[in-house]
Amino acid sequence: MSTLKMLTRREKIVGGVKSLRNLRFKTSHSFLLQVTLLSLIISLAFIVRLLPLRWGFHLSEFDPYFHYRSAEYLVENGFVAWNSWTDYMRWYPFGQQVVAGSYPGLPVTAAFFYTILNALGLPITLFELCVIFPAIMGALTCLVIYFLCKDIGGREAAIFSSLFLALNSAYIGRTALGFFDDETVGIFSILLFFFFFLRSIDKERALRSILFYSVASGLSLGYLCTSWGAARYPIAMAALLVFILILLRRYSSRLLFSYSVSFGIAFLIAINVPKLGFNFLTETYNLPVAGVFLLLCLCELVSRARSLRAKTILTVAFLCFSVVTVFVLVNYGVISATPGKFLNVINPFARADKPLVESVAEHKPAAWGTFYYEYGIIAFLIPVGLFFTVQNPTNRNIFISIFALTTIYFASSMVRLTLIMAPAFCILGAVALVRLIRPFVTIMKESPSVSTKRKRFRTYVGKEFSAAFLIVMFILLLFSFVFPNPRSINTAYSPTTIASSSIPIKGSFNDWIEALTWMRDNLPQNAIVASWWDYGYWITAMGNKTTLVDNGTINSTQIGNVGWMFMSNETTALVILGKYDATHVVVFTTIPLALQSGQLILYGEEVKWTWMAKIAASNVAPFINETELMDTSITSQLGLYDPQRGRNLYLPKSDRVLTKLIIYPIEELIGFPGLLEEDPLHFNLVFASSSYMVFVYEIDY
Repeated sequence: MSTLKMLTRREKIVGGVKSLRNLRFKTSHSFLLQVTLLSLIISLAFIVRLLPLRWGFHLSEFDPYFHYRSAEYLVENGFVAWNSWTDYMRWYPFGQQVVAGSYPGLPVTAAFFYTILNALGLPITLFELCVIFPAIMGALTCLVIYFLCKDIGGREAAIFSSLFLALNSAYIGRTALGFFDDETVGIFSILLFFFFFLRSIDKERALRSILFYSVASGLSLGYLCTSWGAARYPIAMAALLVFILILLRRYSSRLLFSYSVSFGIAFLIAINVPKLGFNFLTETYNLPVAGVFLLLCLCELVSRARSLRAKTILTVAFLCFSVVTVFVLVNYGVISATPGKFLNVINPFARADKPLVESVAEHKPAAWGTFYYEYGIIAFLIPVGLFFTVQNPTNRNIFISIFALTTIYFASSMVRLTLIMAPAFCILGAVALVRLIRPFVTIMKESPSVSTKRKRFRTYVGKEFSAAFLIVMFILLLFSFVFPNPRSINTAYSPTTIASSSIPIKGSFNDWIEALTWMRDNLPQNAIVASWWDYGYWITAMGNKTTLVDNGTINSTQIGNVGWMFMSNETTALVILGKYDATHVVVFTTIPLALQSGQLILYGEEVKWTWMAKIAASNVAPFINETELMDTSITSQLGLYDPQRGRNLYLPKSDRVLTKLIIYPIEELIGFPGLLEEDPLHFNLVFASSSYMVFVYEIDY
């Protein structure tokens, strides 16, 4: 009996194993190829963004240090603590109410994922997560753009768009290792919002599907509003797209439904961000959203009206209501002004009289050559892509055309916005490339025989010509992304800003790391450090010391006072510093590096001082005259004055505080005596970095 049971059990096991043969995944070779290519592209995007590891595991630039410090505060004090955090280590003595001046999205995201990873027992610190987070988001964005472009131009175009974005230098620069800034989640959220919103306005989809995509698009846009001020751009883009669809008579009740749900959820989230609040709804930048919504309501009412008279009455009533509403809102001051930096993008000429804005390199207008420098051959494919999309004006083609044209304008206005232009160019370039090569690929697949009758009526393009065209396109792409000196790899293979001491040179200069470590370990906890605003975030986050100004640039008067201090003599400087109880001053100069290398490597205060003078003159000290401050004698003695190159190779007069603090160590430590008429009397040098680029002075009142 037991033997029979064993045989029966064995037969069942054998039968079960045989049945596994029938469990085959039903998939095509095309699908497997797509998945394989997409996986390789995402891996490539991630690996390329890890290249700065050669110079150390650091956060890059300046703003990421503030976001890291904010995430650290959330982890240590809880997420609710954000609402009551006043940071007195910044903008001393007033401090800053962080919740009112910052977007919580990125720090909350990092703190949230760190909390989960920590609960799972994974050995990763918050700092390590923040350093690697941009590379992860850069790779995930390549996945999102695949699905967005797939709906626009098909699978082949989607693969190319993902590859182009993975190797796009403008995007790599903002998602490389350590660039823990708003853009890391910003571009991801923008593309995710566009993907969901475009699907939500498809007429072919079921109502349940439209509801899902509408809610998803609203949540994506709402998250973007909590993370990045540039959320105003996709908001305006979506409103413009819907307005054009109305003009093209493509209105439907589903369009009204999707628009209402998406923006209803997004704005409900946005008004709960303290920095935005209810004023966000009445910004001039967002009022078109309300206008388009009312227009959609009018279209719905008109579509239900049966007579021409009723339709006419509704239209006239709508126009009258709109005019009266705008008049009342303007007359009673309900409409709030759009933040100035967004107006500066729309009108770049408005920045001319704002030296604090103009002093930032990424706020400069972009030259047309920048587009080719950033995108290579893709820049020439954009007109072709626009031709194909305009020729077939579907909803998605209209969208990508608007996306590309608007981002070209904004990127021309401000070079930083080539970042937002990158996805539009990658999608449009991919669509153009696929449409161009598709006929030649088809010819390569065809039989070479052509009947005599057909030859009479058309010119036949042979396989040889098709192969040559495909080879040429392949070579052009190679020159853009692979060799001889690809911009994308050069951008990725660059040290983080702090590892190179903010010098745009591929090399390791640890001067700022040394200085910040020394300040953290040797200065008293109650020390108050005065420096130019460029280094404020570093000193607070890594040096753990209180600063007067930082990269938030929220108080132009205080920045002007610091600039005035540097441009003054010691007597006036002590009065200014005394008002803020400052104990130490930090200066940064690359003159020693230039002297040692024999090259004009000048990126420190020796070139930034002109902006100090301009900002001081425009905010607190109008009597400061930049021209009258100039003194070329010291730089001439050092052999750095070169008028043919048009560089500001001069310093303020030798009795000014900044000149003394830069030149004194060069005299004493490097060996150029006799440059100053008088050494600093009230500033004692307490630290000099190994390459003599960062100096810390103690103030002797």
